[in-house]
Amino acid sequence: MRKITFLLFIFWAMTFRGQELTIPQLSQYLSDNPFLMSPAHAGIGNYVKVRMNGLSQWVGIPDAPDTQSLSADVRLGNRSGIGMVLYNDSNGETKQRGSRVSFAHHLTIDQYDDHYFSLALSFNLNQFRIDIENFQENNDLAITDDRASSNPNFDLSALYRKGNYFLSLNVSNILNKDFEKFNFLYEPNILRNYFLYSGYKFRKNGRADFEIEPSVFFQYFESDGRSVTDLNVKFRLYDFIDSYYAGITYRFLNDQVAQPLYVAPILGLNKSGFYFGYSYQVILTELLGYSSGTHVVTLGVDLFQGISNCTCTY
Repeated sequence: MRKITFLLFIFWAMTFRGQELTIPQLSQYLSDNPFLMSPAHAGIGNYVKVRMNGLSQWVGIPDAPDTQSLSADVRLGNRSGIGMVLYNDSNGETKQRGSRVSFAHHLTIDQYDDHYFSLALSFNLNQFRIDIENFQENNDLAITDDRASSNPNFDLSALYRKGNYFLSLNVSNILNKDFEKFNFLYEPNILRNYFLYSGYKFRKNGRADFEIEPSVFFQYFESDGRSVTDLNVKFRLYDFIDSYYAGITYRFLNDQVAQPLYVAPILGLNKSGFYFGYSYQVILTELLGYSSGTHVVTLGVDLFQGISNCTCTY
């Protein structure tokens, strides 16, 4: 029993340090939710796109990480877009809540070749809090109440599109943080992390259009040099305005390529402007003996169609 308790404490400590004042990027970005991945997608599309995500990590372990987010983006004029994300993330007795407001602008390199470049700037406001009200034993007389701090920050995003190819690069939490009231020995002051997401859509036209989309996602944390990579493939079937997809993602630490963190099958549909996506992450680490995996659910709806005069927002 002591071994199990110690192992769970180690995993808790690792994820506590990994609570980077941002939205955890798991496989939810594959569920027709590109704005959550990169704010440079704001305004691409003919609708107000609303998406809700729920992540329940490490099912079966008490106080495991749990995250909810609500995002929406819309075109502004013919070449721009705005968007917002609200999120709530809890990890044991640590909690963070925050929002992100983004503005994106889309440039046309060659409209006949579907060649575009987009830039976005985001403002983040995050509240990080340590909740001690549920502590069963507290022998530290210095901790007498909850500890909380707010952290404003900025993100920069870029998106390149040419035909069926796409590449996005995002820098999150550009400014360093100042958490003097916590005074953690191992808590990093540098929060910058970098996202790179790229893929290509192979599409076959016929009675029902069929699409294969291989993609790769890379995330790097500047504070300690750790990084992860996702290898993804998604298959999509189009039926007029509706579509259905299935796929799989494989995540690993970049210094342990042959030891994946998880493998996650994904599936979803778009039916008359309503979206549903689901992913189940099968854990492949030592945590497998204590948890059945992680659930990721996405719900969405497209509202208020508005056609743009510029193909850069199609």
